[in-house]
Amino acid sequence: MSRAVTVVGGGIVGLAVAERLVREDPSTRVTVLEKESGWARHQTGRNSGVVHSGLYYAPGSAKARWCRAGAAELWRLAREEDLPHAVTGKLVVATDAAELPRLEALCERGLANGLAVRRLDAAEAREHEPHVAALAALYVPETGVVDYRAVCAALVGRLAAAGADLRLSAEVVGGREDARGVRVETTTGEVASDVVVNCAGLHTDVVARRLGHEPSVRVVPFRGEYRELAPEATHLVRGLVYPVPDPELPFLGVHLTRGVDGTVHAGPNAVLALAREGYGWRTVDPGDLAQTLAYPGLWRLARHQLRTGAAEVARSLSRRRFGDSLRRLVPALRDEDLRPAPAGVRAQAVAPDGRLVDDFLLERSGRCVHVLNAPSPAATASLEIARNVVGLLP
Repeated sequence: MSRAVTVVGGGIVGLAVAERLVREDPSTRVTVLEKESGWARHQTGRNSGVVHSGLYYAPGSAKARWCRAGAAELWRLAREEDLPHAVTGKLVVATDAAELPRLEALCERGLANGLAVRRLDAAEAREHEPHVAALAALYVPETGVVDYRAVCAALVGRLAAAGADLRLSAEVVGGREDARGVRVETTTGEVASDVVVNCAGLHTDVVARRLGHEPSVRVVPFRGEYRELAPEATHLVRGLVYPVPDPELPFLGVHLTRGVDGTVHAGPNAVLALAREGYGWRTVDPGDLAQTLAYPGLWRLARHQLRTGAAEVARSLSRRRFGDSLRRLVPALRDEDLRPAPAGVRAQAVAPDGRLVDDFLLERSGRCVHVLNAPSPAATASLEIARNVVGLLP
């Protein structure tokens, strides 16, 4: 007898899990629950479209392994479905002598992760990106861009063809597990399942509790704000230009990305969002904010990152400061070249001790598997995350 699996969340991770289930066993009865009226409305549909190489992640970590494997599978899917994509390569640029040791360490990490990373001097960096200011750089040929909304549409198409039950506007409000399985209560009715996979992104910890599991971490929303270069300035960036990241933070810093449509996005920064879906300073959800502020882990994090947080807020409120961050990479950019673009919110798991959870985090509770931390590069790694999640199912 075939089993029934319910997947909560219609972003790229949830859809990838559902597609993996029907691919491995076409007899599996899959239901996908998404609270929005469309797919990929949050993290998946609000990013710069980068397909990461696995450069930054600790060798042997899930992020490093799943990113590389997931990227290979994602490129394959893009070719099979004729989706907009391009393998562009990227530069990681050191603009200050103090960054050179970190650049060298990043190169060693990339090589340990099996990437064809190359060290470049200033002149070689300008051959790739003529307008960058670089003392030195790394070139990472495996990086590229894709249209993640199109990827999700392709996954939805495959699921529909396989007969999956795809339910939009169906929010999970509760659930209970018994000897026969899991009954998930939604705003559109009850769904009976043998197994549930919780891929609810910004709401994953909330859904976990609604399904009877107390997660080991709390999701804290960080808004990432983007700018878009005016058409007359897009010639300043050929591909992807990144700063050398701060190893103490999971965020990669404000960078420049030429997308599949030729537009160039700048960002994101990282500021605490005032709602789980807080895409602007004026979006405040008192319940979300109260939960966030009541979490001791947030205040322990704040004590360690007070200066960084203040700088991010200042950059959020000032186009000039945002522009200054970019001019470290491309000095010819002017403030007037920067136009507003849609923001995203990163679902970042924070441990009770204030530690930002760096790796992917999956927790199994009874007949449920919860994907509790899947920030960048989760979109890149989504198809490999799905393979590992399916392997955990009872």
